[in-house]
Amino acid sequence: MDDTETRNILSTVSTATLTTVLLKKGLRNIWMRGTRPLHTGQTRCVGRAFTLRFVPAREDLATPESWSSPRSTRAAIEAMTSGCIAVVDAMGVTDAGIFGDILCARMRKRGVAALVTDGVVRDVAGVLGTGLPVWCQGVAAPPSVAGLTFVNWQEPIGCGGVAVFPDDLIVVDDDGAVVIPAALVEDVVAIAAEQERLEAWIMGEVERGAALPGLYPPNAENKARYEAAASGGGEEK
Repeated sequence: MDDTETRNILSTVSTATLTTVLLKKGLRNIWMRGTRPLHTGQTRCVGRAFTLRFVPAREDLATPESWSSPRSTRAAIEAMTSGCIAVVDAMGVTDAGIFGDILCARMRKRGVAALVTDGVVRDVAGVLGTGLPVWCQGVAAPPSVAGLTFVNWQEPIGCGGVAVFPDDLIVVDDDGAVVIPAALVEDVVAIAAEQERLEAWIMGEVERGAALPGLYPPNAENKARYEAAASGGGEEK
């Protein structure tokens, strides 16, 4: 399954469903804390993780001059690929904005699907104006160097208490950001798509007045009814 097909399928699967699927596979810590949509109604985004990492500010390194360094957020953005989701370890710092409107505009121009961070952004009106979907902890006026030092990109990071590796799959919606380990993507996609179909059928039953015990999760009888409906065989009235 290629990334285009994966994105198409997961664009219809909620992060809530994905956390349930991953829980059944033994993965509990896959929802990034503090990564809330910058504004409601942002489109669900799916993409491979492009990771960036900050460490605490150190006065000889966290300077405005560092923005011109070969190892800078500016250089990292130029290495991003179209369709990726930038996942930024900002250590949960909320008083220094890691990106502003110009950097977000460049990311949007390069085809980056979204920005996810456990930190904050600045120049919020401009950031919103770029159209780049952002998940973060909020906004702050000071620049990143007021509280952070940028160190590298495309290496394992921790974001919102979750381990994220380059090329892991990221899904974000109004419930936040979820990471799917790269090695599990195909398996999770197949299970998640089926789970969404099952839950849609269950919702239909609930709207018709069905009680939850034996329905959610379905017992053998209701599972058979669902499978009959899914196969186009209908069900007894």
